[in-house]
Amino acid sequence: MYAYDMQHQATSNLNDPLLFTSLTGMTLMRRGKDKDVYDLGDMLLMVSTDRLSTAGKSLGQGVIGKGKIVNQLSAYWFRKLRNVFPNHFVSANTRCFPESIMNNSEILDGRSMLAWKAKPLPVRCIVRGYLAGAGWREYQENGEICGTKLPTGMVESQRLPSPIFAPTLKGQPGGMNENIDFSSLQRLLGKTLAELLRETSLWLYFTAWKSARKRGVLIADTKFEFGLHEGKLMLIDECLTPDTSRFWAIDSYRYGGPTPSMDKQLLIDYLETLDSPDDIPTLPEAMLCIIGEKYNEAYKRIVGKIHLGMTYAQVSTEGTYAATCKELR
Repeated sequence: MYAYDMQHQATSNLNDPLLFTSLTGMTLMRRGKDKDVYDLGDMLLMVSTDRLSTAGKSLGQGVIGKGKIVNQLSAYWFRKLRNVFPNHFVSANTRCFPESIMNNSEILDGRSMLAWKAKPLPVRCIVRGYLAGAGWREYQENGEICGTKLPTGMVESQRLPSPIFAPTLKGQPGGMNENIDFSSLQRLLGKTLAELLRETSLWLYFTAWKSARKRGVLIADTKFEFGLHEGKLMLIDECLTPDTSRFWAIDSYRYGGPTPSMDKQLLIDYLETLDSPDDIPTLPEAMLCIIGEKYNEAYKRIVGKIHLGMTYAQVSTEGTYAATCKELR
């Protein structure tokens, strides 16, 4: 089964989504929306669970293998982009982990990574390459995105003249982020650091966009996080996953309307069809199955192979995503 109540799932039963962990002999540093993070001194052990989250909070349900896809796709990009800019990634190979962790290897295999400990900056660095989501709504309202004026007459899903850096200020845990313009970012962090974040985010995005495009995927937008390790800036958290990015298949890309996604946007779109999006019910198995399929499709296209850790419920998902959402209402 895909869904399971978090209150009753504290173990590593491989037939259920892994919703949270309690690792023997390990110090839990924090339990985030999707990850459990353990303190190893100068390093962190980051465990990607199967939890689903939206709007800054966990939904208490999960999709089997989702955490493995997020972890391994993130590791793929950290390795690929480490020559572009330093990042906190150390290893995702549990055989290289310290011996003190190995008694938890059954839980950790495929869904965990070691990372250098860093002090996170209070902002998230979003890069938008296409008119979609919040960027499309902002353009409709005032013809710009994050202070960047855009040509008139652009349509939804259209590629922007050039990628736009759109920082947000992190909210409190469980809260919403606040959009800020570049001048506000400069006042918050200083001109030098703000300019470095903008330049680095845009270059990371463009490098990843070129790589993914060769694999038949368009990265419409993504979110980067940065932190300071021994006084030096580095890319942290996770990198270019379906949880932090909007992925479109090139063969289904059309501008002039919404483009089908292979990412968390599927969940967000579904919740917006509900009468009360804030009062989230148990998600239907068919919806969870679609999310699992699309996460795996993104992984397969980008990495070039099917992720064997993802298991699908025996639910028909034929037809368009919009039709399925309508049927589930």
